[in-house]
Amino acid sequence: MIVKMASLLRNGILRTAGIAFVRPHRAAACVRNLSQETSPSATTNEETQITPFEEKVELSPLSGVPEEQLSTRKARIFVPARNAMQSGSAGTRQWKIEFDTRERWENPLMGWGSSADPLSNLAVTLSFDSKEDAMAYCDRNGWAWEVEEKREPRMRAKSYGANFSWDKKTRVSTK
Repeated sequence: MIVKMASLLRNGILRTAGIAFVRPHRAAACVRNLSQETSPSATTNEETQITPFEEKVELSPLSGVPEEQLSTRKARIFVPARNAMQSGSAGTRQWKIEFDTRERWENPLMGWGSSADPLSNLAVTLSFDSKEDAMAYCDRNGWAWEVEEKREPRMRAKSYGANFSWDKKTRVSTK
């Protein structure tokens, strides 16, 4: 059965030499032993053994990204700020990874922004539940990292009577 690598990466599992790499946010960064392949129609009652891995996972043979692009990167681990245009705080609970920017240029034919950086769009998809998970992911991939601590919003003491105060700047006339 021939399956494209992009669809395997999209689904989170890539099978090579009897080992499957599972995306960290899907299954806590584990490697499964797949020595006994079964077809979807065959049913077995055996459980698959899951063992965590400690060694660095080589990404360059899987993704085609050159080794110098992966080893010389510096990642910034942060929690995104709240959207200023809305009052909700959704999207501010997960930690994200963002890489340093590389050279970009304008394509002379179409005017599009071009880059030789294959990891520039990776920050959109990488999110973690804790900063320790993000740091461990960077360590496994050999990236230098720095952490920007999460900023907690300060609650100001407000009184309901201040809404009706006559000495507000909005009610002071300039004439």
